[in-house]
Parts: sequence; C-alpha cells; structure tokens
Amino acid sequence: MMRRRGSLRIRLVAGTLVWIAATIVVAGWALGNLFRDHVAGQFDAELRTHLDQLTAHLALDAEGRAILALPLSDPRLSRPYSGAYWQVDGVDGIGGGAGVLRSRSLWDHVLAVPQDKPADGEVHQHRIAGPQGRMLGMVERTIAIEDGADGTPHRFRLIAAADEAQMDEPVARFQGALWLSLGVLALGLAFAVLVQVGVGLSPLRRLRQGLERIRKGEAQRLADDHPVEIAPLVEEFNSVLAQNTGIVERARTQAGNLAHAVKTPLSVLANAANARQDDFARLVAEQVGVARRQVDYHLARAQAAAAVSQPGLRTSLPAALDGLMRTMRQLHAGCELTLEMEPPTVAGGVRVELHDLQEMLGNLLDNACKWARRQVVMGVSRSDDGIRIDIDDDGDGIAAEQCENVLRRGVRADQRVPGAGLGLAIVDELAHLYGGRLSLTRSPLGGLRATLLLPANG
Repeated sequence: MMRRRGSLRIRLVAGTLVWIAATIVVAGWALGNLFRDHVAGQFDAELRTHLDQLTAHLALDAEGRAILALPLSDPRLSRPYSGAYWQVDGVDGIGGGAGVLRSRSLWDHVLAVPQDKPADGEVHQHRIAGPQGRMLGMVERTIAIEDGADGTPHRFRLIAAADEAQMDEPVARFQGALWLSLGVLALGLAFAVLVQVGVGLSPLRRLRQGLERIRKGEAQRLADDHPVEIAPLVEEFNSVLAQNTGIVERARTQAGNLAHAVKTPLSVLANAANARQDDFARLVAEQVGVARRQVDYHLARAQAAAAVSQPGLRTSLPAALDGLMRTMRQLHAGCELTLEMEPPTVAGGVRVELHDLQEMLGNLLDNACKWARRQVVMGVSRSDDGIRIDIDDDGDGIAAEQCENVLRRGVRADQRVPGAGLGLAIVDELAHLYGGRLSLTRSPLGGLRATLLLPANG
C-alpha cells in the first residue's frame, strides 16, 4: 500500500492561514502604535498651544501681581474638572508661590509639580496626579516679566495639563474597531484561501476522477481538457496507457500464434494416430488430447491475464448473455431441454473481457446442459461484491464434499459424460484472475448451482 505523505490541501491552507494571521497581528500592532503616536502628538500639541496662549496672555498689574490679559480660548478650561487645566506658580517665592493663578477647571485643587528648575523659555514635560486622582500629562515653562514700576523681573512657572484619558480613550476605541475590522478581514481572507485552494486543486480532483473512470472501465484514456500545468502529466499518462494497451494486444496475439503453431503439429499427430488401430496409436492420440487441453487451458489463462491489466475494461452483460443463450439453445437443440434466463435485475457491465466472459459462461452453461434432465435457468443480480450470475440445473448434482475437488484441472465428477475435466477449472482460474470467484452449491431445482461472481463496472 502506498504511504501517504500528508494532504497538499492542508499544507496550502495551513501555510497561507499562518501567513495571514502573522500579517494581521503585525499590521494591527503597527497601525495601533501609529495611531497612538498620532494621538499623543496631538495631545502634546494641544498642551503646547495652551502653554503658548498662557505665556502670551500673562501680564502684571500695577501692583506687580500676575494676571491674564485675555482668557484662554479652550472652553474646557472654564468647566470644573473638565480634564483641561492651567496654573501659574511664582518662582523662588516671588509672586505668591504655587497656584498664583489657576484655571476655573481646577476649582479648589492646586497642581503639585516636580521641583525642577527649567531655564527661562525651556519647556519640560511630566506626568502628575491631578484632580480626582486622574493622571495628567503636563508641560511647563519658566518666564520672567519685568515690573513696569521699578524694572524688577518677576519669574513665573507656567503649567498646562490635561487628563491622559483624553488620549487613552480614543486609542482604546480605535484599537477595538481596528481589531474587529482586522478580524473580519482575516475571516474573509481565510474564506478566500479555502475557495482559492478548492478551485486551484479542482483539476487534480478531476484527474483523480478520470483515473477512477479508467479503473472502472468507463474510459480508455484521460480527457484533454486540463490546465497547462497538468496537461504534460495527462499526456504522459495517456501515452503510458496507449503503450500498455499495445503490449497487451501483442501478448495476446503472440499467445494465439503460439497456440496455433502448437495445435498444427498436434493435429498432424492426431490424424496419423487415427489412421492406425494399435496400442501405440491409441497412446499417441491420448497424449495429443492431453496436450491440446493443456494448450487451451494455458492460452485462456494467458489471454485473461493480459486482459486484466488492460485499462478501461468493460463488457455489457445484456448483449453477451443474450448471445450465449441463443448459442446454447442451438447447440443443444436435439435435447429436450428448456433454457431460461430470468429478467436481469442489473443493467450494467462487468470488468471482464468479452471473449473471457463468453468462455466462462459458455463452459458453465454447457456443463449444466450436459447434466440437466429438462431445465437450465440462469439469473443475474447484484451483490455487495459485484455481479452475481447463477446457473441452475435439475440434474443429479454432486455431493458437497466433491464441489471443491471438481474445480481442479482434469478432475471430472462422472466419467460417463464426455469431457476433458478442464471446463470448471478454466472458469475458476479466469474468475480469480479478474478478481471474482466460482462456487458450486445445491440448486433449488435439485441439481447443481454454479455461482459466478465478477467485478461490476457501472
């Protein structure tokens, strides 16, 4: 039995699905990071905008206190705990310390910022705790403003902050929509892969079906309507089939020629022996008869063995059975016999060469006619193993212990009936060569039932 090395379909599908899954994961990770970087960039840009506006609007009043000349443009800075905040701290105790000015959104909360000392105009970034325990991203800048009265510089730390949830929530929503979309895309690609592999491998399925039709005898060669990638294989296989058919035909012809070449000198010897009546002539005639039977037996076996290997082997049963019944009725017309054939319950064929089928059924029918008293009946039906052909007669039959013995070459159940003892042996041998079998049992008519089981074809 040929060892299977795995499924080509599974390899193609599995390899493609792994590649799709890896691509989807990498694409999701990359797109998620790109969007996160984009949102973070916008978040930082918005904070810097607030810080720049705060820097531009910060001024000193007549008493040297920090004030805003104009309110900042973002309305969230006026709503308590809106998530957007600003704060102005005095530096080095000048201007009133931490929280000199605060946005209304901070309400009564003062931002606690790291105690670093950025140079004037330099911007620093930090993460700090804000109102309601929320984490804030912040930017700060230190500036100096000269007092108009005495020219004394006042230094302030300007802070703009925003809730990081404003950055995390859009990223989370985008990530959810992104992975859902990529999941749908992956399912669509997986379905497309299954369809593509199915369509791509369909020519191989058609090729297998064509080979099965040849094996069953429904075709002699593969069809030519295959893709260009498979066409060379089909052409080579058809060439092998044609070559094999030629070899089989030559083998059968040579077997026939050999048999004819042997039978000619045997006929000469038989004629010479018949012209004399002594013991030597009788011995020669007897041995010539044995030689002829052996030639017939081995010729039939050789022809059947060659036919079995021929592709597309198929013989229609109805035509073959009708012809045989007509021949047997004419052959035994002088006997008071009734040859009947029950209506076949199958209309297909068998995987047997026509000549060999006629050889087997002819032997069985002839044997039944020799032993029958008045009636021979043939029935055809389908069984689990193939086509079953039953030939019954109403003769004396044979004992059950002799059924197996009479299938041997040269063994006859009764020496009173003419014959060589090769008919049933030839049928049994041919049936086995074609994958069938012959069995002998008691007939419902009282005589012998010969059951020939042959492989079905169609």
